[in-house]
Amino acid sequence: MTHHLTDRSPSVELDVDHLERAATAVCAAGIPGVFTEVVAGESIWRGASGVADIDTGAPVVPEMRHRVGSVSKTFVATAVLLLAEHGHVDLDEPIGHYLPRLVPGERGRCITPRMLLNHTSGLAEYLPVAYPSLARFPVLADTSPRSLEDNRFAVFDQADLIAMGVQAPPSGSPGSAPGRYSNTNYLLLCRLIELITDSVAERFVQETVIRPVGLRDTGFPNGVEIEGPHSRLYESWFGMLDPSRDYSVFDMSWVGPAASLISTTSDLDRFYRSLLAGEIVGEASLAQMQRTTPVVSFEGTVIDYGLGLHRKEVAGQGTFWGHDGSVWGGGTITMTRSDCARQMTVMINRQRWSQLDSKGRPMPDQIDRALDSLYRTAYGASE
Repeated sequence: MTHHLTDRSPSVELDVDHLERAATAVCAAGIPGVFTEVVAGESIWRGASGVADIDTGAPVVPEMRHRVGSVSKTFVATAVLLLAEHGHVDLDEPIGHYLPRLVPGERGRCITPRMLLNHTSGLAEYLPVAYPSLARFPVLADTSPRSLEDNRFAVFDQADLIAMGVQAPPSGSPGSAPGRYSNTNYLLLCRLIELITDSVAERFVQETVIRPVGLRDTGFPNGVEIEGPHSRLYESWFGMLDPSRDYSVFDMSWVGPAASLISTTSDLDRFYRSLLAGEIVGEASLAQMQRTTPVVSFEGTVIDYGLGLHRKEVAGQGTFWGHDGSVWGGGTITMTRSDCARQMTVMINRQRWSQLDSKGRPMPDQIDRALDSLYRTAYGASE
């Protein structure tokens, strides 16, 4: 276990011993490595436990860069809200007004950017079409991880991915609740950014969101590798990959800027602190981002989702905002309390560890229990 505690206040508000034990327990349960930053008032704990490379035994350290998956969506949503603030995008204008070729016909006239932002568009997820061996996803027992290897270096065109989602059977009617989580929504938002700005979405997000906040270790990938110190990423695909396979080298065009961001625990905490403090978007825009609707996740759970933000109520601590993300082999969750006085970001280097039951559903695992304990400790939750 490596850790670093910065305390600029008279009293430390973090139970460091408990955090260390909880992180160690996550690795004992089956995650190769976990690294995290927890903020409470003026106290900051950065801890890491386990290994970044199973073969060499190299340890994880708190400062490692990591593929953060759909945490990217908050960055994309923030960029869209900035465009709306300047009058370049109307969140309630039909998306067909902007992108008629990508979303034609009646749905183009009914779906709005706001519905894309909060996943109530009814547009299906394109992934089962793009990755044939996942065609029965989320009927997990009827899938295989073959497409992960087949597409490790595949370069996808975002317009093709969007077309897969638009042409698939709708997941619901536009604007209806609960919404259905879909990467198709955020790839469309990236194309909307490019239409309005005449710039690639990654560059616009970098220049208007990432750079002004001073996130020095955050950016989109340049190639198939993670630049800088990082962990290997071990994918298990519900026991179908045994031993787990390293997918840290992967072409991320299958999600593009909707979920390909690379960052660190410290940078994510800094970003969400700035966002929720009203330092990136205005008060009215932040209020819109925090207006939630129920959305069904890929795992089948219902989450309170705003415009690129999750909401979570924590016993004894209040309301937290943030996002989670998953890539092949890597997971991230980052949450910040409304007053920005408490934050937690946790990154792990193994995904989809659960075995499936007779009906093809993931069974609870000791890893889930260990992670839940770490999260509760990081939140400072009441028992």
